[in-house]
Amino acid sequence: MLIFSVSEYKNRLTKTKESMEKQGIDVLLVTDPANMNYLTGFDAWSFYVHQLLIVIADEEEPIWVGRGIDASAAEITTWLKQESIIPYPDNYVQSTERHPMDFVANIIEEKGQANKTIAAEYDAYYFTAKNYIQLTKKLPNAKFVDGTSLVNWIRIVKSDGEIDLIKKAATIVTQTMYKGIEKINAGVRECDVVADIFHKQISGTDEFGGDYTSIVPLLPSGEKTSACHLTWTDEKYKEGDPVILELAGCHKRYHSPLARTLVIGQPTPEMEELADAAIEGIEAALDVIKPGTTCEQVELAWRKSIEKRGFEKESRIGYSTGLNYPPDWGEHTASLRPGDTTILQPNMVFHMIPGIWMDTYGIEISETFRVTENGCEVLADVERKLFIK
Repeated sequence: MLIFSVSEYKNRLTKTKESMEKQGIDVLLVTDPANMNYLTGFDAWSFYVHQLLIVIADEEEPIWVGRGIDASAAEITTWLKQESIIPYPDNYVQSTERHPMDFVANIIEEKGQANKTIAAEYDAYYFTAKNYIQLTKKLPNAKFVDGTSLVNWIRIVKSDGEIDLIKKAATIVTQTMYKGIEKINAGVRECDVVADIFHKQISGTDEFGGDYTSIVPLLPSGEKTSACHLTWTDEKYKEGDPVILELAGCHKRYHSPLARTLVIGQPTPEMEELADAAIEGIEAALDVIKPGTTCEQVELAWRKSIEKRGFEKESRIGYSTGLNYPPDWGEHTASLRPGDTTILQPNMVFHMIPGIWMDTYGIEISETFRVTENGCEVLADVERKLFIK
């Protein structure tokens, strides 16, 4: 069931160990499920219990540690040998008497790493305060350091195989976006539109199917479009409502997000002006993208464009994206914002989503793009405009 060749996974592991060496790290504890997938292929809805990879600098394979009933998933989805898959008993699950990190600490001690420098993903969603407490208590002679985003920064430049999966996700989101736009009309319930969107996201195309996305469809309508992360209700759309659709396609855990805005009926002049400004800004930003450009230079092109129309936006306008699990499809590395001097390289992928939210309405129009050898490639194929129903 491996998505990529074993050699590609091993190359990723080699790069991870090189980064560990540069930072003086002997052991890396990987709890981010996307990073676990990236290094081994592991793919299961098991991240609600404690699981991780133990990457030891001088060991050939990472060690997968997880719940006993999930060990078979590791055997099915990863390239690891069976001896590198070490499950903990079920009495560790949500117990007040023992903790999975006690089990992990025992493995680290058995491997002779108890007095080494150990990095953990402190700011990953699935690394808890209790994880840290138990590890430091059980390994008092180890030096603990922050390994947050170490693997994420390796992920930021995609292989051609990864780009192929993201392009398939872009095909799915293209078709899904048009399906959502088609279904939205006055008198239709928001939840019914989202049901059709979910169906299309998962069914995908005739050639390939889709996966669950790391973020659910975000579809605020009316005044709720002035907020950026609302989902849906069972209310009916009304004439004159603006509607934001922020969706993604996902194929084999690789995402391609996309946002568009439509108005049921006649948009106000203010909505049209804001949409025009957003589109011009996106196009100005896309025009400067090429290898060697920095993230902040992309944002600056956007900012200068919208300032001509009297608009401003304080938050970032995009972020690196690709492989991920709930609750986010962003990679938590580079952002398109002032001060981010990350240099763009071929096969980096970003979701540029320069939404602008006013007091009573908002506009979101976005594009996911790949940095190419001499520019960029927009991945979805949905008309860049304010849709009017």
